[in-house]
Amino acid sequence: MVFQHLTVDENLEAGHYVRRRDTRLSAVRDDVFTYFPRLKQLRGNTAGYLSGGEQQMLVIGRAMMSKPRLFLLDEPSMGLAPIIVEEIFNIVKKMQGEQGNSILLVEQNAVAALSIADHGYVMENGKIVLDGPAAKLMDNPDVKEFYLGLSAVGEKKKYSEVKHYKRRKRWLV
Repeated sequence: MVFQHLTVDENLEAGHYVRRRDTRLSAVRDDVFTYFPRLKQLRGNTAGYLSGGEQQMLVIGRAMMSKPRLFLLDEPSMGLAPIIVEEIFNIVKKMQGEQGNSILLVEQNAVAALSIADHGYVMENGKIVLDGPAAKLMDNPDVKEFYLGLSAVGEKKKYSEVKHYKRRKRWLV
């Protein structure tokens, strides 16, 4: 969540607070603006009036201000338009590649998550039922059917037509 009553700049400064002595605010903020140029245009705006996508960018930018080695992202696509989801995921992947951050991503949008992930875990009812390299998971017939909405031959299926995996007993441990 953003600090709704603060401006974009004030939100970013709040994220920098824990690293105040280690790095210059302006240098770190410029890094954030490199990844999220839209935030630079909105820097004086009150965060509570930003769109959902802009708020998500601000939250990630605020986290970047503390220069973490590990990002924990929980459902960054929730409630956002598909084009904004794609933009945010591309930025996260670029950020990971350029800055070398590790990213732990919890996401229900399997297509978006696996497209930027190196490794993935599929959880059901709090248990890991499948894991492996993201490319291998994308090719897994069960993942295709249950999470990507594709049948074994690559056709899109309606939710009502998808078999429940427990009946197939492929994944159960």
